[in-house]
Amino acid sequence: MNLDPFKIDIPEEVILELKQKLSSTRWPEKETVDDWSQGVPRAYLAELCSHWLDNYDWYETQSRLNSINQGLFSIEDMKIHYLEVKSRHQYAKPLLLTHGWPGSFLEFEKIIGPLTDPLEYGLDSTIACHVICPTLPGFGFSGKPSRVGWNVDQVARVWDALMKELGYHTYFAQGGDWGAGVTLSIASQNLGRCQSIHVNMPTAGPTKEAYESPSPEDIQTLKKIEEFQEWGSGYHRQQSTRPQTLGFGLADSPVGQAAWILEKFYEWTDCSGHPENIFSKNELLDNIMLYWLTNSAASSARLYWETFSPSAVFVDRGRVSMPVGVSVFPKEIMAGPRSWSEKHFADICYWNELDRGGHFAALEQPDLFVSEIKKWLTIVG
Repeated sequence: MNLDPFKIDIPEEVILELKQKLSSTRWPEKETVDDWSQGVPRAYLAELCSHWLDNYDWYETQSRLNSINQGLFSIEDMKIHYLEVKSRHQYAKPLLLTHGWPGSFLEFEKIIGPLTDPLEYGLDSTIACHVICPTLPGFGFSGKPSRVGWNVDQVARVWDALMKELGYHTYFAQGGDWGAGVTLSIASQNLGRCQSIHVNMPTAGPTKEAYESPSPEDIQTLKKIEEFQEWGSGYHRQQSTRPQTLGFGLADSPVGQAAWILEKFYEWTDCSGHPENIFSKNELLDNIMLYWLTNSAASSARLYWETFSPSAVFVDRGRVSMPVGVSVFPKEIMAGPRSWSEKHFADICYWNELDRGGHFAALEQPDLFVSEIKKWLTIVG
């Protein structure tokens, strides 16, 4: 077996160093606007970091996370961190969940209980799943690639190997952000074990008709994409082209790392103008800590370089024949109309557009997300 148990164990000196860095931060001046249009407001970031320094307790989080079964999967030159929570229900379906950037496996923490033990949450036992959440290479407690080639196709192959190693001869896969890319690659490669996929970030580009004779929905989506490319894609260009340069600053400054992540938890969520309308300070910091403690700013950013560099080579996607479920949350950054996805997916077995939620759907709206998983699995399972 290439599987080993794993527990998070952060030495106290690492936390003490973090506190020293937080207390000696050199702050820039205040922004010249009264909103988030120039980035994270200084006053709010200072407030969050003050809480981080004086009130946040990492060891409470570590203890909570260590109550979840975790392991390391060794394959080739890599160790992959994963969570595996088995259901007590006999006919539970193996469900592979993949996170993205700047998220982590914490995106799925709120839905593990309802999926694995639905009766305890007043749900139908037919939704029961064995939940497997791997951590992307270069992220969190997974290993960091030391060579090029770790793109979404390679990750998809490793995920399939992980499921086989765990003893799941068939499974279902779900993802958003990079998780959607990995999940779509699992479907494209179709190695025989995955039965159906579900994504909450359908990334199909515009159809020819959307440009030549656009519907109102096409026009709205094209405008949203144009705004994102003009004002929201700076992080994408930097991480796609010079992730190492960016990494030096983020690796040395917890405040810089926090701001780099926090901006997206504001822009990409359905938070009505402030991230704390939907997340607590501790929830935001838990996710930031997984990047800071593992020094994974540069290594996580390299997934963009691996995917968008001129030398990147991928599996021919073709048209996916596997049954595909799609849930579109209104604040998702890159979701197009169903007609855009139909050119890539031969069998869209489930499609639903919701009235609230955003990019981190499972973390923002766990009840809605679980309901979407149930509806999809009811059709395909």
